[in-house]
Amino acid sequence: MEERQREKLTESWTGVLLPLGLIFGLVLLLRFSGKAISAGSLMGGPAEAWLKLLVGYVAAGAEIIAAFVVGAAAVQGFYSYTRDLLRSTGSASTATENIRLKLGRALALGLEFTIASDILRTAVAPTPGDIMNLGAIVLLRTLLNYFLEREIRAGEKGRADGI
Repeated sequence: MEERQREKLTESWTGVLLPLGLIFGLVLLLRFSGKAISAGSLMGGPAEAWLKLLVGYVAAGAEIIAAFVVGAAAVQGFYSYTRDLLRSTGSASTATENIRLKLGRALALGLEFTIASDILRTAVAPTPGDIMNLGAIVLLRTLLNYFLEREIRAGEKGRADGI
């Protein structure tokens, strides 16, 4: 039993430390390389401008999708909550937990779309500063997503155990 708990603890720390280590290593490599990473030296001026414009539109589309996913989930969650509140049927905590789980899944999906948008914006002609900013943004959103997913799994497990 104690060994199983130790394995779970190791898995949870690995899930956090591995992404942190990778991002920290990337930042260190960029810091010590001193060279600017730029696709502009490989491409001509007009081609790079068109690529930046296209990628900008695709990234904006990903941000719009993220906003739509989160907004639609918030509206649906509010509707479900008020409907359950007015009906007063069943367990209020079970209904609230179900709404939280649905909203949590939508937030996790929205975070994935915003990360994709940030990656697209940085992919065209990144500088070391752009990559470090992207690393920080992705790190924060990944950690938020990790803890959100952990909360969702715990809620789903609690709901399955309660049934």
